[in-house]
Amino acid sequence: MPVLTRLRRLFNGGAPTASVEIAADRVTGLTLGRGVGREVVAVVTEALPAGVLTPTANATNIADQSAVSEAVRRVLTQLPGTPSRVALVVPDSAAKVSLMTFEQIPARVSDLDQLVRWQSRKTVPFRVEDAQVAYSSGLPTEDGGCELIVSLMRRDIVEEYETVCLSAGGHAGVVDLASFSVVNAVLAGGGADQEDWLLVHVAHGYSTIVIVRRGRIILFRNRPAEGDDDLGDLVHQTKMYYEDRLEGGGFWRVILAVSAADTEGKDSATLRRLIESRLGGAVERIDLGVSGTHLPGPGDLMAAPIGLLLRERMAAEIGA
Repeated sequence: MPVLTRLRRLFNGGAPTASVEIAADRVTGLTLGRGVGREVVAVVTEALPAGVLTPTANATNIADQSAVSEAVRRVLTQLPGTPSRVALVVPDSAAKVSLMTFEQIPARVSDLDQLVRWQSRKTVPFRVEDAQVAYSSGLPTEDGGCELIVSLMRRDIVEEYETVCLSAGGHAGVVDLASFSVVNAVLAGGGADQEDWLLVHVAHGYSTIVIVRRGRIILFRNRPAEGDDDLGDLVHQTKMYYEDRLEGGGFWRVILAVSAADTEGKDSATLRRLIESRLGGAVERIDLGVSGTHLPGPGDLMAAPIGLLLRERMAAEIGA
């Protein structure tokens, strides 16, 4: 399971057993068992009132900190042991993600950090000096270079999410984006390391499309959610780009994850048929392969929190 980008890691020691996802429409908390399996011990979701949180990369995200903090507090108190140390998932649209190609990677981490920040000035709508920057390696290039998957998030926006957790009694030791975490959940299931596959993640307020090749992201597109037709166009454009520019030979799997809490089953089915019509192939619902009692229906709402916990579990095992 490849190790993907994390925005921040503040604590050391073993991996957390609890994670919290703060989305525009909800807060979801989840705990996994401490064994090697994927047993979900508990999962709790609390709805957020409309308008209290609007994820964006270049403006305040949380309009009502007390409302969001109270929702996080209710989630934490319903999880076993009321965890005080958690992994935190935030919306994709709160950050800017890009893929950058470098002919040579500097040996010193500080030099690479400066190079990434310099290159990022062309792609972000805010001062790079004010950003939390994270990156991980993508695929090597044919000429011996390397591609990096780069995430940039304004520090004050990262701190908004950390603050509502802290006010609720939870320390957010690691922060990551929702779709990165969903990808990690799929990769943790195995069998997806060598083939090209596509993730369509539909959240409240945005959609993200990710293409993974040999376990590494080769395309990441995030767009505001404006309607089914727009999503269909984005999927079609992505397919054309994949075939023309990424030398794609077809997707081994296409996975749809719908994490907007108010999406009904018939709406998800409509989205799946729409994507199938644009791609000309079958689309799967995400299958997390988890066990546990009282799991709340489909795994879409659990995908990102599970993916981040599994990612942290592996990072702890290899000492990352």
